[in-house]
Amino acid sequence: MERSKFTNESVNLEVLKQRAFNLRWATIPEGVIPLTAADPDFPCAPEIVEAITRYSKERYFNYGAASGLTLFNESVANFFNVKRGIPASPDHVFPVDSAAFGIYVICKAFLKAGDEAIVFDPVDFLFRYSVETVGATAIPFGIPQQEAVNFARLEELITSKTRVICLCNPLNPTGKVFTKQELLQLGEIACRYNLIILSDEIWSDIVFAPSVFTSIASLNPEIRKRTVTVTGFSKSYGLAGLRIGAVIASNKEHYDLLMAASLHNSTIHGANTLGQVAAATALNECGYWLTDFLNHLHAMRDFCVNQLNTLEGFHCIAPEGCYVAFPTITATGKSSSEMHNFLLSKAKVAVVPGLKEWFGEGAEGHVRLSFATSKGILEEAFSRIQQSLQ
Repeated sequence: MERSKFTNESVNLEVLKQRAFNLRWATIPEGVIPLTAADPDFPCAPEIVEAITRYSKERYFNYGAASGLTLFNESVANFFNVKRGIPASPDHVFPVDSAAFGIYVICKAFLKAGDEAIVFDPVDFLFRYSVETVGATAIPFGIPQQEAVNFARLEELITSKTRVICLCNPLNPTGKVFTKQELLQLGEIACRYNLIILSDEIWSDIVFAPSVFTSIASLNPEIRKRTVTVTGFSKSYGLAGLRIGAVIASNKEHYDLLMAASLHNSTIHGANTLGQVAAATALNECGYWLTDFLNHLHAMRDFCVNQLNTLEGFHCIAPEGCYVAFPTITATGKSSSEMHNFLLSKAKVAVVPGLKEWFGEGAEGHVRLSFATSKGILEEAFSRIQQSLQ
């Protein structure tokens, strides 16, 4: 297999400026470099396009099964069996139109008005949004980037209303990868208080050595039976626009609750068949592409962290996973919002400010930058930032 190239020449800016939305190239003023939404600047693996083309040539785009294409369910179950050590059954897997919707479906299935769910702080806003959308209350639990997690504090947050713990591993935006021991502690607390674990593992392929990813559902049967896993294919394989993710239950009772919450059986919601074909192809054929992408990201992580730590007032801890950096900028004297506005206006570089609405209160004093692009683009971005701060 010819190795993939993740070079400056691989980035097609003309196409990105037409198609890359969600704070990225198609939504920013001309001349601005977006290090914003966590979506790669690189084209996907060629096998994915070939599979979609073969499927499309038949010219039939019928309704798919509400429970998902057999190809998709078997590919996802096999991945979790082989790569994650979870005895997943295709009968307990179903596709959703994104990992984000999967998070919402899990909240809808296991929460009701008046319930509480523990969400990390900082973490992607989708957890709080999903919890609150179904009428429950999101209880923030601070997760330090390097220091030990305070599990005693976690237990203090649990009340008679608590139903769910939302686990994001690796953790966006800090890039923390939870250790096996940390996951065991979290799982034991969930078992002790009879809580559901929502495990978002969309970033689980993007982990930098020597860190090692562990699926919490792989630890033991007791933890597994109360865990629902959600994943997607936008971060690892660049398939955000195909709107495809997966929910993996550990038993039929949970599966039935989740399917009912998804509204798939009513055809109000569902996952498109092209996305399922693409995701199955990614899992079955594109491991080489992911390996090359991860090697590139590892180098870009190191470059990005080094550059950030040369900037006056910035301090960046190297993320263990995810392809975002989350430097502290408090020493600059600027707030997260002020730094975002400053970099946008003076450096023509767009970053995501560490605001409560994006990541929770624990994000203030930080900005988030994606490094899922070429080194040439990152070099230009940091040259602009350096000059703007002088």
